[in-house]
Amino acid sequence: MAAAPPLGRVLSAMVTPMRADGSVDLDAAQRLATHLVDAGHDGLVVSGTTGESPTTSATEKDELLRAVIDAVGERAVVIAGAGSNDTAKSIESVQAAAKAGADAVLAVTPYYNKPPQAGLVAHFTALADASDLPVMVYDIPGRSVVPIARDTYLRIAEHERIVAVKDARADLWLAGDLIERTGLAWYSGDDAMNLFHFVNGAVGFVGVTSQVAPAAYREMADAVVAGRWDDARGVHRRLAPIVDAVMNVTQGAIMAKAALALQGVIETPTVRLPLVPADEHQTALLRDALATVAG
Repeated sequence: MAAAPPLGRVLSAMVTPMRADGSVDLDAAQRLATHLVDAGHDGLVVSGTTGESPTTSATEKDELLRAVIDAVGERAVVIAGAGSNDTAKSIESVQAAAKAGADAVLAVTPYYNKPPQAGLVAHFTALADASDLPVMVYDIPGRSVVPIARDTYLRIAEHERIVAVKDARADLWLAGDLIERTGLAWYSGDDAMNLFHFVNGAVGFVGVTSQVAPAAYREMADAVVAGRWDDARGVHRRLAPIVDAVMNVTQGAIMAKAALALQGVIETPTVRLPLVPADEHQTALLRDALATVAG
């Protein structure tokens, strides 16, 4: 496998730490970002869905992004979540991210309003035209309903600033074809599929569980790069209980925050409504899963 791609190989969609009263804790965000980079992360996505972007304000997003850049920007790629289902609002977010000093932006497929494929092309093109920042397109039909079609990928890949894809649609056959045909840097956006995406030609992953077990995910990625596939499979299997606990019990941000609080990395597992904190049973599942993985 080639040297680390420009946007990195091991990335997390970072949670947004909050105080018990629900306010954003910038100091805790800096500590978390530093913890992840110290543990081997190449980059972080700030204010993605796992960062509770639907319920944080533009001002909070800007302050959070600047805080993370200040903490780790010289050592890691910092990608700003900038997509929404409103193209004009998304353009403003892209421009704000560029002004704050982000290295790239993550642009999710517009959700809920179900745009046609021509609308997706126009939306992603508008965001790529809004600044000089590289764009990572985020394809997640489970949230957006509308998947990005093959022909749409081929069209948007022609734009010089659309450089990467975060793939959370679990279609390895399509992904393999598009990796070959578009030349886009492909990232797994599905924790359970990280190893399989690597086999398929992906360059890295943007994870949720990876912030809970950063050293183990670094170990897996390094094993893949070195061609030590048995070792990579071993880490993948060791991580399975945590992936199950974080991603398959309730919403991922809820469980990631609960896990990080159990580990003492953040002080509280506070989330904003309509999310609610993990209950006692869910927390117990996490505690048992964490015991299976060191790091």
